[in-house]
Amino acid sequence: MSFATTAQRLLPVAAGLIGAAGVALAAAASHAGGEALLRPASTICLAHAPALLALAVAGPSLRMGKVSGVMMMVGTLLFAGDLASRQFAGSGLFPMAAPTGGLTLIGAWLLLAVGAALPRRAD
Repeated sequence: MSFATTAQRLLPVAAGLIGAAGVALAAAASHAGGEALLRPASTICLAHAPALLALAVAGPSLRMGKVSGVMMMVGTLLFAGDLASRQFAGSGLFPMAAPTGGLTLIGAWLLLAVGAALPRRAD
């Protein structure tokens, strides 16, 4: 299976799971404490879940969209996962996991912008 096909199938699944995690993290922040860590994790998830779904739906019409989507998925999991791990397990995923996730998210958005700005090839 090609990268594009795998990404096409994976991104909507990731969007659903990351969106659900965002709602769960928001509820945990409101009811179980941990506002300082769980609220930003929830926000990142709820901001990127629709973006992942949009990138999955855009299909081949968006240059570099699939790579950007996979980067967003990984960056969101690292960033939000590290914050949630700090709250619930008492330690992060690994040193610099949240900053790595954040930088990956920034890179994904920049890649998306560059891909959109590049001229389309004639098929």
